[in-house]
Amino acid sequence: MTSVPSPQEVLGFPLGTGQTRPVTNEEINAYLQAVDRSSRRVTTGVMATSVNGQPLPYAIVSSERTMIPGQLAKVARQINQMRDPRSLRPGQAARYADDSPAIVWIAGNVHGGEKSGADGALQTLYELASGQSCDAQKRLDNLVTVIVPTQNPDGRDASRRQNAFGFDLNRDWFARTQQETDGKLSMLRGYPPQVFIDAHEMGGRQYFFPPNADPIHHEIADQPVDWINRIGAANGAAFDENFNGACGADVTTECYFNYRAYDLFFMGYGDTVPATAFGAAGMTYEKGSASAVADRVQQQFVTQWATTGWAADNKREVLQGYYKIWQTALAEGKSGTLQPNQVVQPTNTVQFPVPDITVRSYFLLPDRQLGDVRALVDRLRGMDVEVYRLKRSITVPNARIFGGRTAENLEVPAGAYWIPMAQPQKHWIQALIGEDPYVPFPYFYDVSSWSNPLLMGVATVYTGDELSPRAELVRRTDGGIGTFAPPWGSYSYPLDSAAAAGLTFALLGQGIEVKRDLSTGAVRLPAKRSAGSIDRLARSYGVTLTGSRTPASGTALGLPDVGLFSGTGISTTSGSYGEARYVLGARWGLTLAPVTAADVNGNTAAFTDRSVLLVPDGNSQDGGLDATGLANLKAWVADGGTYIGLRNEGTRIARKAGLTSTTEQAKPTGYQVIGSHFRVDVDTTNPVALGRPAEDFEFNNSDSILTPSTTGSNVLTYPAGDTFWFNGYTMHADALKGSVALVDEPTDAGHAVLFAYNPLFRAYNENGLHLVANALLYPTGASASEAPQQRRSTAQPSVDAARAAAAAAPVPPNLGGEWRPITIEVATSDLERTEAIVGRYTPTARTATSAGSAYLVIPNPDGLHVDEHPFLRDLVRDLRNADIALRSVVG
Repeated sequence: MTSVPSPQEVLGFPLGTGQTRPVTNEEINAYLQAVDRSSRRVTTGVMATSVNGQPLPYAIVSSERTMIPGQLAKVARQINQMRDPRSLRPGQAARYADDSPAIVWIAGNVHGGEKSGADGALQTLYELASGQSCDAQKRLDNLVTVIVPTQNPDGRDASRRQNAFGFDLNRDWFARTQQETDGKLSMLRGYPPQVFIDAHEMGGRQYFFPPNADPIHHEIADQPVDWINRIGAANGAAFDENFNGACGADVTTECYFNYRAYDLFFMGYGDTVPATAFGAAGMTYEKGSASAVADRVQQQFVTQWATTGWAADNKREVLQGYYKIWQTALAEGKSGTLQPNQVVQPTNTVQFPVPDITVRSYFLLPDRQLGDVRALVDRLRGMDVEVYRLKRSITVPNARIFGGRTAENLEVPAGAYWIPMAQPQKHWIQALIGEDPYVPFPYFYDVSSWSNPLLMGVATVYTGDELSPRAELVRRTDGGIGTFAPPWGSYSYPLDSAAAAGLTFALLGQGIEVKRDLSTGAVRLPAKRSAGSIDRLARSYGVTLTGSRTPASGTALGLPDVGLFSGTGISTTSGSYGEARYVLGARWGLTLAPVTAADVNGNTAAFTDRSVLLVPDGNSQDGGLDATGLANLKAWVADGGTYIGLRNEGTRIARKAGLTSTTEQAKPTGYQVIGSHFRVDVDTTNPVALGRPAEDFEFNNSDSILTPSTTGSNVLTYPAGDTFWFNGYTMHADALKGSVALVDEPTDAGHAVLFAYNPLFRAYNENGLHLVANALLYPTGASASEAPQQRRSTAQPSVDAARAAAAAAPVPPNLGGEWRPITIEVATSDLERTEAIVGRYTPTARTATSAGSAYLVIPNPDGLHVDEHPFLRDLVRDLRNADIALRSVVG
């Protein structure tokens, strides 16, 4: 293999020691091709393309005997067979463990500006492709190594964390909204890993590798957790030999640390999803970006080499344990057993145990939001979950209904989707669709709930009963034409889901006449178009069309002319601005015209020609609008414009413009809503809520607390009584009772739709997406008379007075930007010491006490996550080193 070119021969410089700059995307592709041409150990390909059309290349490297035609596919097939003990007997699995190599993935650069993992992976590829040593041969014989240098080439080009739509790809794993993620997951299913390295960078000059920080999700099997911690020990030994060893009081740079900052909980990460869905040791590696390029790359290479060395040394044991993961999952699913919570940090204890409940089956009910039900079915099937459709109704003796309710002898109808837990993907099922993730320890790197049925507003039931429904396995997406219509007739479907909204915009985009019944929300379209093309389009969205012999009737819908506001305080490269570009632009096919604060202040055609103005979240109270601009905005709405405001900035601009009577309440001391779901009451008579149920669920991430409107419709309201319900980690949530999450404020011919939360959050909040679609399709002018009680006269002095009072009301400071502020909770007895340590890092912390706890809230106006924050990780370390017990940490 001496013919394999070195990085220096192809790139013109070495990787690691002696390297002076990062590798470019073009150089990554060139080097992979050069190695592929020269080595029989390597094959390359492209697993996906980026938003901007760039390839996401990969290289697979193993021994020459593994890489001969047909053998690599055989290895992948055998590893996949080990994931289903129902069809692979233990004796055959043992032979596979003896004879087959394990699969290790090395993936870098999921955050575009964190480049060293990709460069280190190229050096790893070279060592494996060219190496003649016993050390290299051991890895080649015992492993198939899949190397994906960059998961985010667009972000790499821009030196930006997010992809071209502004999405954090390391939060997109379960939802797969972005094409980069979707292609990666498809390839992972083909080559399921036993070890998965996700190489990152962070601030400073240190290096993190596991053991992880708590919390760890309870459905991650014991074997991956064990492997993760043992690989961490192997990395530690490599650091001791090559660098400065473990960080400590006297060693603070080019050293490593464990346990702090990086958890194993949220199912959107590049460690939790490989661990939970694939049974892999999901390894997050974080190298300090303040180190020189050479040091960053060299340390990434050393941890990759140490990890592959450990995997090669322990290949047989790992594959034996891999088979046991799925055996255990089957047994737990059959008995309905949920795994218990655990912690790994030596000083922590489980504060919130998994409750003693039995879960043998989930049922997704088909009576409403059917398009989104089917989208969830496809999401599950796309991760090898077996989903069945009921052929007959079944009675569930003891049912638990999402939202904290129970029922006896509940009849689940035919057509419902049944997800039995007695299958290999039991861990993934519970992690993805469980009603609550049951966080063991109150440290939060991200959100505390992502239950997919709640995100989608899908009616869901689960039970511990032993049932045997008459059902058939779902093998393809349901939907399409259910009953045919004659050419003079029409097709109808309920516009009650994000999926149905997508179909509606697709039809409108093709120039098809679409009408909506504003009392039921149903949509009709003429049947004169080709039934085959309409059937295929509807099926692609999971929507069923019902044929009728009567022509289409109702209020005609049209494509909105949307302006996307980019005023002061709004990031155009991330957050809800990017989410709007993706959902409205890429997914729904709408043209989004940029609108600036100068356009609104100057009343230019870029603003006034729009029928809709969407204002994303941000950290400004006025978006850069002056008094004239605010007046122009109000006049534009009065002339028939639709204003859609999201979360903080979107609602605050509307208030300053005199478009709402809602006010923003201050949050009480100790208030914590860490990405949780809440039940909301829905005003189903309002056009924005057309198609939603009377009770729904809303995702809240420390969002604004808004008082009810006295001049408009309160579309979503948090119950004030005993139906108030939430999941996840939430403290002092009673402050939300009776407040509103969504209001519709009419002003003459137009209206403002104001969301207290971000309905576009990560594009996986389908019930929120449906509400946004309704707002975009809101009836205007005389057609609105078909929807009773929606147009109110705004000429009354009391309306103007109420809105003027709201505009003059004090506004709580926005301490968290588009995310959350940093909040540290300690005992009041530790407050003085905590303040002293926090004061070393920032003078901006705000302190309050309640019920024996002290809360130090550190403003985070740029909305930075923990791994982006300049000092939170070090602050937590110093607090722990001072023996200050942290009751909770929220970043």
